[in-house]
Amino acid sequence: MILHLTQFRVRYSETDQMGYVYYGNYATYFEVGRVEWLRNLGISYKSMEENGMILPVINLQINYLKPAKYDDLLTLKTTLTKKPGARIEFTYELFNEMEELLVTGSTSLVFVDIAKNKPTKAPQLLLKKINPYFN
Repeated sequence: MILHLTQFRVRYSETDQMGYVYYGNYATYFEVGRVEWLRNLGISYKSMEENGMILPVINLQINYLKPAKYDDLLTLKTTLTKKPGARIEFTYELFNEMEELLVTGSTSLVFVDIAKNKPTKAPQLLLKKINPYFN
């Protein structure tokens, strides 16, 4: 298991008329978590794309427990729980400043070779960096 914490503040534009985070924005928060999880390993999503690989989401699941509100400082816990093959799966837990669990969720993504437009195995660089956590 490999986890990474990302903190960010809810911006006004991310809320609805009630001052709650609009439900669709949680998917964006999860994306921020994944990108920062990779960056923390020393891999940028941009460099993966430049090397001919993309990661489309094939499954998204979100459980809304409590609303996040405008100006809340949130902490997103992004976790990789198993070694990827052609797919990579993340789980998420989003907390507010009082450490209340607001949202949980998960995503599954598939590694796709841009030139062939077909699924492929996880990049060797990624596997090399995460292998110590799974052996």
